[in-house]
Amino acid sequence: MIDKRKALGRGLDTLLPSRQAPVVHQGEAIHHLAIELIDRNPYQTRSHVDEASLAELAASISATGVLQPITVRAIPEGRFQLIAGERRWMASQLAGKSTVPAIVRQVSNEQAMEMTIIENLQREDLNPIEQARAFDRLGREFGLTQEQISLRTGKERSSVANFLRLLRMPESIQAMIESGQLSLGHAKALMGLDSPGAIVTMAERIVKKSLSVRQTEDVVAQCLDPDVRMMDKQPKEPRIDPNVKEAQRELERALGVRVTITDRKGRGKILLEYSSLEDFDRIVAALGEK
Repeated sequence: MIDKRKALGRGLDTLLPSRQAPVVHQGEAIHHLAIELIDRNPYQTRSHVDEASLAELAASISATGVLQPITVRAIPEGRFQLIAGERRWMASQLAGKSTVPAIVRQVSNEQAMEMTIIENLQREDLNPIEQARAFDRLGREFGLTQEQISLRTGKERSSVANFLRLLRMPESIQAMIESGQLSLGHAKALMGLDSPGAIVTMAERIVKKSLSVRQTEDVVAQCLDPDVRMMDKQPKEPRIDPNVKEAQRELERALGVRVTITDRKGRGKILLEYSSLEDFDRIVAALGEK
């Protein structure tokens, strides 16, 4: 039942330096646990799992097995509870596996929840609303300030504040952000409006007219200017090839900033506009990913 092969990846303890849980290291025992004895983590922050991505992982596990063990803790009645590795656990079930390699941790309820939340935040695979809820739980259930949350998760304090502000928006807007209809950039622009009704109206317009973040910022600014009311006029934009326009929108959704593509017969330029050093750093980091 115990496999002495090397454990891959780093332990969650590196994300929680103040905790005393054991560290995953070479030679640590890996147990092959029956999948039916493992329960889902009640502290899991992620609420949506991409089915296509899960199917791809299941196919990989069918071919090569689980390369990185999941992390669990023992609970009463001989069962185990997930701490990290939910997608690997779900994909193993989908692949028809009866057991899954796991490292067993001795941690409290509080440690398990904090490890799960911060592990997900550091993996950056949550949508904006899921991230906002994770930050909110760290604040409410652990009494952490925004500055402390920033230090524990490695996020900028301003980012933490912006995510938490999302939870003060109307529920219908939160749902649109969670589904991907609105980006974080759109949401930040909408925060400038002075009433829930105005926010909902503008959000519906953004989706209907496929407004970019920059266009949204411009229209919000016009709404807030008492001398200029242009709610019934769509911002003008240059006529461009539909394929180029779609590429421009994809980049804006991915980077959260205004993108302008100038194309002339296959040659041109891409212009990225940022309004803060935080935006600049995020763009550089995104473009540097391999």
